[in-house]
Amino acid sequence: MSSAERSEGWGPVSYGPPLWAWHPGWIVLMVLGFIFWWPVGLAILAYTLWSRRMGCCNAHGYDRWQAKYDRWQAKMERMREKMERFGQGGGAGPSSGNRAFDEYRSETLRRLEEEQREFREFVKRLRMAKDKAEFDEFMAERRNRAAPPPPQA
Repeated sequence: MSSAERSEGWGPVSYGPPLWAWHPGWIVLMVLGFIFWWPVGLAILAYTLWSRRMGCCNAHGYDRWQAKYDRWQAKMERMREKMERFGQGGGAGPSSGNRAFDEYRSETLRRLEEEQREFREFVKRLRMAKDKAEFDEFMAERRNRAAPPPPQA
């Protein structure tokens, strides 16, 4: 089967970008348009971009990013399934087979998470106190600053 027969129902056969995609004449015309009267150059640039003659705004770029996003989503789904399977959703990790150790580990992790939460709250209160002290100092300096003399006319 010839390529002409294959392309009958599918439109013209394209082997790469069309010849006019990066034609130097468009570039020269656009540069001259900007030199003589900038709206002409801008119009040629807009026409070139919106008619997709530049070749950079095609569906292949979207497909590439969509494929990457789909791969990332699949990886995250597999990771979530592994975490649920091994950790039973609690994040404690797989069972070691020793019940006493598993209880110790889960209690230690719970205690560490509680200490981490308390530490975050402490740091938040510490930052708030520091900000309040700096603001109070600023307001005291502002109050103690001498009022500027009224302008004399």
